[in-house]
Amino acid sequence: MTSQARIRFLSPEEYLASELGSHVRHEYIAGRVFAMVGASQRHNLIAGNIHFALRSHLRGGPCRAFISEMKVRIGSADSFYYPDVVVSCAPDDKEPYYLTQPCLIAEVLSPATEAIDRREKPLAYQQLPSLKEYLLVSQEQPKVELYRRRDEDEWWLEAYEAGETILLESLNRALPLAVVYEDLSATSP
Repeated sequence: MTSQARIRFLSPEEYLASELGSHVRHEYIAGRVFAMVGASQRHNLIAGNIHFALRSHLRGGPCRAFISEMKVRIGSADSFYYPDVVVSCAPDDKEPYYLTQPCLIAEVLSPATEAIDRREKPLAYQQLPSLKEYLLVSQEQPKVELYRRRDEDEWWLEAYEAGETILLESLNRALPLAVVYEDLSATSP
């Protein structure tokens, strides 16, 4: 016996309205919504460490750092994502529930999301002309991969390991891996 079910696609406006009343966060891709999984202690500490370092550096300036609850809208990809950390320096990036002009995005890799963070999200994020740097941060070991835009369509990969310092050119900020992984020794993976 064949069964059928209607697949309902949401408009961006319907998605945004539903997110306001939802207890679960969802990412939106071309009319479809996908529930977000919960994060580990390590994931939260790493994202928090990055956010705190960037927020402290940006305080009083035109740039703003946000953590996990702020969406990024990629209009050309018809999608909304929740990065772990996102920074926007655009004065006209003023939507209350999402950003459209981030200069930096960081994703902390998790077993459930690593494939998406490595494959789907970079393709979408790179469509944002404002994006200069995309960080993939390992939970398992002190290792960060930084994708840096060198010109309009050219991206370069830089890899950093324990003891090294990342220079975030978009923010003129040095970010030691020791800061990214601070206070993790007592947590399990």
